[in-house]
Amino acid sequence: MVYVYLAQGFEEIEALATVDFLRRCDIEVVTAGVGSQDVTGAHNITVLADTIDLMLEKSDDVQAVVLPGGMPGTLNLQKSDLVQDMLKFANENGKTIAAICAAPSILGEKGWLDGKKATCFPGFEEKLGKAEYTGNSVEIDGNIITAKGAGVTIDFAAEIAEKIVGKEKTEQVKKSIQCKN
Repeated sequence: MVYVYLAQGFEEIEALATVDFLRRCDIEVVTAGVGSQDVTGAHNITVLADTIDLMLEKSDDVQAVVLPGGMPGTLNLQKSDLVQDMLKFANENGKTIAAICAAPSILGEKGWLDGKKATCFPGFEEKLGKAEYTGNSVEIDGNIITAKGAGVTIDFAAEIAEKIVGKEKTEQVKKSIQCKN
């Protein structure tokens, strides 16, 4: 199961396109609203999350935790004790943690990117701690996936999917939605 946290001010493309792509790959995805089930994104699109303030089952069914960026969504994710608790669990248990746009700053401020390759939305590089900033669209280092922003969301989602269902299924879905690669 993949858990995608939605906080007020989240980047809609990064969250919803990721959820859509993963579900096309037959991956079970739960969207969790932080503080409210109705969550309004950075561009005034309101979505109904699957659940609210989800305290996740800390078990082997957790495959990945996804943090969309956006402002003030990233700051609101960072302030959530529930999100922080789940991130700690995921990191301690080697689960995939995927953060896009400004959200990699959350991981950088924890020191989890130190010595790892990472990327983020331009202007947030200093918040990546001691990461090796690459500037690439998507970066994978160990259990952490980081990405630049909304324009690379499908590539970001595909990397998450590939870790869960493998390259063949991921490539089938990419082809079905007419991805260039």
